[in-house]
Amino acid sequence: MPDQTATGAPGQSGARGRYRFREYHVTTRADPMALPTYEALCVTGEEHNCGSESGTLHTPDELTRWIAQHCARTGHQHYEQTVRAILRAEPGAWQ
Repeated sequence: MPDQTATGAPGQSGARGRYRFREYHVTTRADPMALPTYEALCVTGEEHNCGSESGTLHTPDELTRWIAQHCARTGHQHYEQTVRAILRAEPGAWQ
């Protein structure tokens, strides 16, 4: 039997279905064999961002050093940081 609330509504058919989804529990952990990478982008500026990029760095200290050097040269104080890491999914059970 069609759902009467949808009858006559523009763009809807009279039939509706119900779908139930189960949750799949997954735990993620950083892969110990892959080192994370760090990048920074200077977003200082009123009309447009500076746009200077650190490139890919391999330690937080290298990233901090790049930011400090850029700040010393330009006086810019706002940066967007990106940290990338390889994750390993450890599947759990369906719920």
